[in-house]
Amino acid sequence: MAEPQATPQPDNEPIPTTTSLTSLRSSVLQFQQENGRTYHSMSSGKYAYPNDEAESERLDLQHNLWLLTLRGALCLCPKEKGAKRVLDAGTGTGIWAIEYADLHPDAEVIGVDLSPIQPSLVPPNCSFEVDDLEKEWTWAKKFDFVFSRIMAGSFSDYETYIRKAYNALEPGGYLEMQDLHTPFESDDNTLSEDSDTYKLGKIFADASEKLGRPLTVAPTYKALMEKAGFVDVVEKKLKWPINSWPADKHYKELGMWYLANLDTGLEGLLMALCTRGLEWSAEETHVFCSTARKSLRNRKIHAYLPIYVVYGKKPETATD
Repeated sequence: MAEPQATPQPDNEPIPTTTSLTSLRSSVLQFQQENGRTYHSMSSGKYAYPNDEAESERLDLQHNLWLLTLRGALCLCPKEKGAKRVLDAGTGTGIWAIEYADLHPDAEVIGVDLSPIQPSLVPPNCSFEVDDLEKEWTWAKKFDFVFSRIMAGSFSDYETYIRKAYNALEPGGYLEMQDLHTPFESDDNTLSEDSDTYKLGKIFADASEKLGRPLTVAPTYKALMEKAGFVDVVEKKLKWPINSWPADKHYKELGMWYLANLDTGLEGLLMALCTRGLEWSAEETHVFCSTARKSLRNRKIHAYLPIYVVYGKKPETATD
């Protein structure tokens, strides 16, 4: 049998035409449809969570939950006071990037995401790009602040992501990662293994592990940052109660917000995880969401979601 022959190609890639660029933009905007939800089309299938209007509303609600958690701060590292050039990696709806740009008009803020779902009316010092952060980072100019929030479940290799962030920073720059960790936990043994709340936390953890993009990685961030070369690494552990069970006013309010966050977005959070990772049907997923919602409202279950904020500094003396 004759060997397959390569089609002759010109020495140089052709310059993209207006038509080809329009086609590329159109393909990025043509989201993937799956079980009644839409998902990103760039590098389709990587990210297990939707990008439709319902999910955007949940993400903006979750942003307010973070503000409440951090008592109004957008970040905890020294760059909370301002930065020169900021990368918001996995910007989502862009709300964090927009608010940081508003607070720090001298900073150049770039938000990057697989989905172009950010608003068009933004501060003049804020811009958005559609890109896959697992591919090569091509920014020529260094950043002094790289920020990411809830990127658990997004990457297959967090050591590589952290190393890319390190290389993209100028000496003295900071990386901050704000994230969650599944499954749910309890400090008083009120979270029994036969409860749907416990099962929900296990589903988040197990399905994301099967898909190769785990929701269980936040406790490793500190060690991975130190391995990459970051210094003065700080890890803060926080909690999101699953409802208003705490007596403490601050945590009671956090619980109310987190319950609202789960209640409005549970199908979106679980649909691809369960149908892709656990091979459930869409109907099975909907049924479980219904029973899980009832369990999440049980104030006798004193469960919470562990939250991590980890940040570190690239040494002033670092050389690339």
